[in-house]
Amino acid sequence: MDLIEQKFLQLSWKLHPDKFVNASERERELSLERSSQLNDAYRVLRDPIARVEYLLAIEGMRKEGQQKQQAPPELLEEVFELNESLDELREAKSAGGNLASLKARLETAEKTFQQKLAEVDSELQSAARQWDAALDANASDADRKAIMVRLNELLNRRAYIRNLVVNVAKELL
Repeated sequence: MDLIEQKFLQLSWKLHPDKFVNASERERELSLERSSQLNDAYRVLRDPIARVEYLLAIEGMRKEGQQKQQAPPELLEEVFELNESLDELREAKSAGGNLASLKARLETAEKTFQQKLAEVDSELQSAARQWDAALDANASDADRKAIMVRLNELLNRRAYIRNLVVNVAKELL
């Protein structure tokens, strides 16, 4: 059991609404509210992606709708080829053409991008550990900012690749 889970269980027990059955209505409402907030916080902290998104949001590094997703430069050629294959599949579907070879090519591309997504997730978790270590070491603002910039870049890259995977999966249905 890790530290987050231990703390969550301790606070859950302390704040659980069953402990406030005989309390005033206001105390029961506060218990429900705090218990709900605790559950939400635990879900965010247990999910590495949600945790990084939350961290960047509270540090003012990421605002909803602010980041425009762009293809990572090293993926431009693969993304271009993928988009061409998707267009060909859509055209073949509407024309009633042979879809087997196009679907096979897209399935291969989907697997490639799923692997890239797993690689980005690994890098994101590593950068998050660097953030934790920087906090523990009381790192300088510049060092923490550099890690946050890296986390933001990785999160944007992940979102872009994830969207590619989702779009391909939709077209393969």
